[in-house]
Amino acid sequence: MGKNIIEESEMIINDDGSIFHLHLCPEQLKDNIIVVGDPGRVNIISSFFDKIEYEVTNREFHTIGGVYKDKPIMCLSHGIGGDNIDIVVNELDALANIDFSTRTIKDSFRQLNIIRIGTSGGLQPDIPIGSYVIANKGIGFDGVLNFYAGRNNVCDLDFEADFCKKVEWNELWAKPYIVDADQSLVSKIGRNDMILGCTISANGFYGPQGRKLRLELADSELNKKIERFRYGNLKITNYEMESAALQGLCKLLGHRAMTVCMIIANRMAGNSSPNYKIAMKNLIKTVLERI
Repeated sequence: MGKNIIEESEMIINDDGSIFHLHLCPEQLKDNIIVVGDPGRVNIISSFFDKIEYEVTNREFHTIGGVYKDKPIMCLSHGIGGDNIDIVVNELDALANIDFSTRTIKDSFRQLNIIRIGTSGGLQPDIPIGSYVIANKGIGFDGVLNFYAGRNNVCDLDFEADFCKKVEWNELWAKPYIVDADQSLVSKIGRNDMILGCTISANGFYGPQGRKLRLELADSELNKKIERFRYGNLKITNYEMESAALQGLCKLLGHRAMTVCMIIANRMAGNSSPNYKIAMKNLIKTVLERI
């Protein structure tokens, strides 16, 4: 029996042989990938590379591939939100595990290591600005993983149920999903200078993270409920917008993924530090050394 062919409408290949959104060709893919939200941060990370082999930009997706201390590596920007992560992870996996010439899945599986470096808002008063927090558990408010078969196989269902009950989750919102980071990557990247956290990936920056400008919130007490929430000895540490989708999709596809964020604001204390670029460079150097 022949292999199933993936239709052109399902996987769009550009005229130059690159994947639709990322504009990357299979031969440009590296096994070690750093992903960031800000396209400008790709240049900062690549400035540490010993060698740059290529640079590709399309929309918010900016990629630079090269070598760092004899390790092939690439850095890619994903923009903001879980919907973009859905694009990035699926297209990276396609570059690794689909034969573009035959449009069929390859017989041998290629596993990728994907590490997201980001910024985040703290949700506990005892987490100071400047802290590095690993999303040891990613809590997705975006609903992305719920569209894929097998989501229950990679999620912490007991944690999900307890969280929804204790914070009185609104049935109109997407059902949260909770996915662990890859523990081999966490052991490699995380040391005593990083906090193992439970990180919410919100599906927006304002209302979904409890920010109020001119619009009233559906639940103005949600952040207080989240701050008080405990699951055993675990508590929710921070907000960002991508870690859960990244970790969940990678688990379903068989790749390794984790997120480490620098806290640049504390939502409970009400303070922030917009001048975080030097500290962010230190985090970048730390991840590059340990990857």
